[in-house]
Amino acid sequence: MSARLFARLFRVEIGLTPAAYVETVRIEAGRRGLETGVVALKQVAGACGFQDADTFRRAFQRRTGTTPAEYRRRHARG
Repeated sequence: MSARLFARLFRVEIGLTPAAYVETVRIEAGRRGLETGVVALKQVAGACGFQDADTFRRAFQRRTGTTPAEYRRRHARG
């Protein structure tokens, strides 16, 4: 299967491009990391597969409409 065909079929089945799906999954993992309130943003970003904290911050804000810091303030447990 070619990469182009895979991307097309993936989008039909999942409703997102493969890249958008991966970013969505990474952001969800980042949300869980931020909710613990213990780990530094740089560590959360790395654990979720982002190159650095700035890339994570931009993607997080684009997907959620809020910054990671604000999300952590609102949702941190303990």
